[in-house]
Amino acid sequence: MTYKETLDWMFSQLPMYQKQGKTAFKKDLTNILALSEKLNFPEKKIKTIHVGGTNGKGSTSHMLASILQEAGYKVGLYTSPHLKNFTERIKINGEEIPEVRVMSFIRENKAFLEKQQLSFFEMTVGLAFDYFSSEKVDIAIIEVGLGGRLDSTNIITPEVSVITNIGLDHTQFLGETLPEIAFEKAGIIKKGVPVIIGEEQEEVKEVFMNKALSENALIEFASDSEEVYKTDLLGDYQVKNVKTAVASIKKLKTFKVTEENIKKGLLNVVKNTSLKGRWQILQNTPKVICDTAHNKEGLSLVLNQLKKERFLNLHIVLGVVSDKKLEEVLPLFPKDANYYFCKPDIPRGLPADILEEKAKEFKLFGKTFLSVRKAFDKAVSVANQDDIVYVGGSTFVVAEII
Repeated sequence: MTYKETLDWMFSQLPMYQKQGKTAFKKDLTNILALSEKLNFPEKKIKTIHVGGTNGKGSTSHMLASILQEAGYKVGLYTSPHLKNFTERIKINGEEIPEVRVMSFIRENKAFLEKQQLSFFEMTVGLAFDYFSSEKVDIAIIEVGLGGRLDSTNIITPEVSVITNIGLDHTQFLGETLPEIAFEKAGIIKKGVPVIIGEEQEEVKEVFMNKALSENALIEFASDSEEVYKTDLLGDYQVKNVKTAVASIKKLKTFKVTEENIKKGLLNVVKNTSLKGRWQILQNTPKVICDTAHNKEGLSLVLNQLKKERFLNLHIVLGVVSDKKLEEVLPLFPKDANYYFCKPDIPRGLPADILEEKAKEFKLFGKTFLSVRKAFDKAVSVANQDDIVYVGGSTFVVAEII
C-alpha cells in the first residue's frame, strides 16, 4: 500500500474516535497488551513521562519535550489528535515520524491488527512505542488519549505521572461528575511513581490523594509553586501549564536538567516541537487568532483572554462536534460578535444550521456556511484592520484553516 492507502486503511477499517466518537471507545486494555506482546514490549525499553488531564495536557507535553531537548536529550513525543498530518502524533526532537515507518509498521503487522480488531488509536499507540524503542530515545512524553485508567497509553510505568486538571469533558465515557472523571484520570498513578497534579481543585483533591496513598506515590500540586517562567506559547492560560511542566521536570531523578534548560525550553516550545493551534496568531491585519479549546473549562480561559484584546468588531468562526453539550459552552461566547457557523469536515461534525439554531437561544447571531474554509474566508474579507477574527470551537475547525 502507498502511504495514502495505508492511512485510508487505518482511518476507515477500524474505529477512530476522531471521526466516529463514542462507538470507537474501548473500555479495555486487552488489545494494546496483545499488540505490545507481539512487538516485544517496546514500552518497557524506554523511559517515559505520562501526561493526562482534561485541558492543557497537549501544551504541557510539548513544554516537557522542549525542556528535555534543550538539555540535550533525544525526546519522543506522542500526542493526539493531529491537526493536519497523522505523523504529527509521533515525533522525535520535533521531527515527525517518517511516512515510510508508518507504512512498514502497518504492512508488517496488518494481519495481526485485523485479526485482533485493533482500533485506530490502539495501533497508533503501538506504532509510537515501537518507533521510540527502535530509535532508542532517552525519554518519551506520552499524552493520554481519553481518560487514563483504560486508555491505551496506560501500559507504561513512567518516571513521573502528570494530571493537569479535571473538567467536564467526554462525560459519556468518563462519568458525569468531576470526582468520577478524576477517578478515571487517576488511573495513570502507578506504584511508587511520583505524581504531579497541575491544579488543586477541592472537588477532586481527595480522589488524587487517596489514589496516591494507595499506590505509595509521592503527590505534589504544581499550582502551589510561586516560581514564574516565560513561554513562547501565547495565552494567559499557559501559566498553569508552565507550572505543571516545571514541577514535573524537577521530579525526574536520572536526568540532568539545568535552570537554563528549563528557561530556554519554555521559550522555544514552538521551535523545538512545532506545536500549533494554541492561541495561535495567523495574521495581524486583521488580527486572526485560532485556538483548539473545545470544552467548558478550556473555552472559559480562551474567551476571557479574547475579552482583553482590543478590537472594533469581533468575528467568530465557530464549529463543533455533535456530542458537544452546547448548553454548557454557548453561554460562554460573547453576544456582541458576528458569528460564522460551520461544520468541521468529519462525520462527527454538527451541521451548521443546527448550531445556528441552538446559538440563537443564547443570543448569538450570524450566518451559516457550507464549509469551515468558506466561513473563514468570509469573516476575513468582511473584517477591517481594527477587527479580530477568532476561529475555534473544535480542534477540527482549527485544523482546516492553519
